[in-house]
Amino acid sequence: MNIIHPEIEKYVRLHTSAENKVLQRLNRETHAKILRPRMLSGHMQGKLLEMISHMIKPEKIVEIGTYTGYSAICLASGLEPSGKLITIDHNPELEDFTRGFFDEAGVADSIEYIIGEALDVLPGIKGPADLAFIDADKENYHLYYEMILNIMRPGGIILVDNVLWSGKVLSEAAASGDVEAESLIAFNEKIQNDNRVENVLLPFRDGLTIIRKL
Repeated sequence: MNIIHPEIEKYVRLHTSAENKVLQRLNRETHAKILRPRMLSGHMQGKLLEMISHMIKPEKIVEIGTYTGYSAICLASGLEPSGKLITIDHNPELEDFTRGFFDEAGVADSIEYIIGEALDVLPGIKGPADLAFIDADKENYHLYYEMILNIMRPGGIILVDNVLWSGKVLSEAAASGDVEAESLIAFNEKIQNDNRVENVLLPFRDGLTIIRKL
């Protein structure tokens, strides 16, 4: 499902600040060399992540799902000078590729890049965190959310990607047999009914939920 009309999406891109040269190259290289390039945050979402990070000016960011590092670079751009972004990914095959772009973007010293399973790594991360981004395996979103929420400061922001799953979340019938879609339906309901937070689900790209810890 195309959530946004292609011509509107094109117009929006033309009226949004351009990617910097490092992100442009990372975008091209990911599409040319890496499997499943759709997982890349890309220009529009990257700019939104940058904007949110610059508004919050975080000291600590936690990201679950590094992929090739596009979102991490965008998020790290808003860190306070002493700030740190901790990003976790389970795929060691992308490490050299990703670290190279962290170096090129000038954010390597601000990023702690951990290869491992997030469910194993998260218990060892101490708060408070100011900002988090969840963009990993959808079946575990509810677990990542609970673990992240525990280390967020009051007022901290959690961003969760792919919460519309190409529109499959609109009906149980469409989601039937799609484990990820079924997981996202349950996750979206969980967030909507969680009195520890307030939330807004944006029909942006494949759906982005912004959650604020109360």
